[in-house]
Amino acid sequence: MSGILAGKRILVTGVITDGSIAFHAAKVAQEQGAEVLLTGFGRVSLVERIAKRLPEPAPVIELDATNQEHLDALPGKIKEHWGEDARLDGVVHSIAFGPEGAFNFLQGGWEDVSTALHVSAYSLKSLTTACLPLLHEGSSVVGLTFDAQLAWPKYDWMGVAKAALESTSRYLARDLGPRGIRCNLVSAGPIKSMAAKSIPGFEELADVWNHRAPIGWELTDPDPAGRGVVALLSDFFPRTTGEIVHVDGGVHMMGA
Repeated sequence: MSGILAGKRILVTGVITDGSIAFHAAKVAQEQGAEVLLTGFGRVSLVERIAKRLPEPAPVIELDATNQEHLDALPGKIKEHWGEDARLDGVVHSIAFGPEGAFNFLQGGWEDVSTALHVSAYSLKSLTTACLPLLHEGSSVVGLTFDAQLAWPKYDWMGVAKAALESTSRYLARDLGPRGIRCNLVSAGPIKSMAAKSIPGFEELADVWNHRAPIGWELTDPDPAGRGVVALLSDFFPRTTGEIVHVDGGVHMMGA
C-alpha cells in the first residue's frame, strides 16, 4: 500500500468514539499505509466496537497510562500482535482527563489538580518511555494539546495541565533527539467529542472559534487535526521536534 505512512506501525491511544481526533488520526494513518494498534481503558469493549469502523479493523490493547504495571506490560502486548521483532514507528498520545474540581481554578483542590496533571501531562512521558524499547531512529511521538499560551474561559486547571503537557513534549524532544526520535504536538481547535461533554461551559469556550478563526473552523470535523497528526508521524518532518503545530483555523495568531 502506498502513502506517507506506508509500512509503518503506529500505536494510537485515546479512541473512544468515531468522532474523536484520535479515531481520525488512526483512520488517516491506515489510509496512508500504516498498520494501527489501539489502546483503551475502562471501556475496552466500546473501543473494540469503534475499532471495527476503521478502514481496517484494528486490535485493541487495554492500557491505563497511570498504571505502571500496564505500562511495563505494554511492549509485550504490542509484540503479541506484531511479533517479537516488532518495532514502533509512531505513537499518538490522546489522553486527557480532569475531575470536575479541575474546572474551577480558585476552588480546585490538589487531589483533582494532581489527577489532571498526571493523566493529561505526565502520561506523555510515561507512555513514551514505556514504548521506548520498541522505538527507533526515525520514530515519531505525536500528542494532542489545546493551546496553553492563553487563559481560556472555563478551562482552568486543564489549561495548566496542557501547559505542562507542552513543556513535557519539549523535554522529551530534548532527551530523545540524540536517539533520532521526534516528539511534537498538534494544538487542535475544539471538537464536539465525548471528552468535550465533560468540560463545563464547553459551548462558551468553543464559541470563540465561531468569531475568530480566519479560515473557519468546524466543531464537528476532527479530520483536519487527524491529518495534522499523521503528517507529523510521517518522514516529511525529519528534523522537526519539540514543535507545536496549530490546527485550529488560525485562532492562535489572531489579535483583538
